[in-house]
Amino acid sequence: MTHPSWQPWQGDGVPQSSQGSGAPTGWQKNGVPQPWQGGPAPQGWAGQGGPSMLASHADRERAVDVLRAGYGEGRLEQPEFEKRVSRAYAARTVGELALLVADLPQGPVPHAAPVTLVPQTFLPVPRPRTNGKAVGSAVCGVLCLVSFGFTAIPAVVLGHAARSEMARTGEGGDGFALLGLVLGWLSVAGWAVLLTLAVVAGAASG
Repeated sequence: MTHPSWQPWQGDGVPQSSQGSGAPTGWQKNGVPQPWQGGPAPQGWAGQGGPSMLASHADRERAVDVLRAGYGEGRLEQPEFEKRVSRAYAARTVGELALLVADLPQGPVPHAAPVTLVPQTFLPVPRPRTNGKAVGSAVCGVLCLVSFGFTAIPAVVLGHAARSEMARTGEGGDGFALLGLVLGWLSVAGWAVLLTLAVVAGAASG
């Protein structure tokens, strides 16, 4: 058996009705085929067997589902859609049905959901990394209380270095640096007062 020489978009005579061709009811409105709406999703064309195999009712329905999806997506004009549906219900072989849907997607094409950007106001603010020297300055400053101020100089040096780095890199930890600086400078001042008093007392006793 040979395939017909017509193409899906050609042919003389436009069938005005699919009565008697096995077309299902419910998809026409005032005699005009409508795109597929509601119900289960249209099935993709999956003809079985060779082109010369006789088409079953299920084969015809699957081909019409593809045509309806293509019409609903705007791929087919109404006159061409009507022609193809009529030819699908009148098709005798799987090959004829394959010609009717060869230039259409095998079922409805999924549309990607629109991407909604979250306003910057509602996005979580990333926390900056804490500067290590600032933490070291705070530790040395606290140790001044138990080491009689022997860690005051490291606390002051690390505190100033940390604040300089944080201003350049945007890191966090300014509170630690300030704590180390305050405790460190208080310890330095305390030692300076003690040394001054000791010198004065030595000079007075001498």
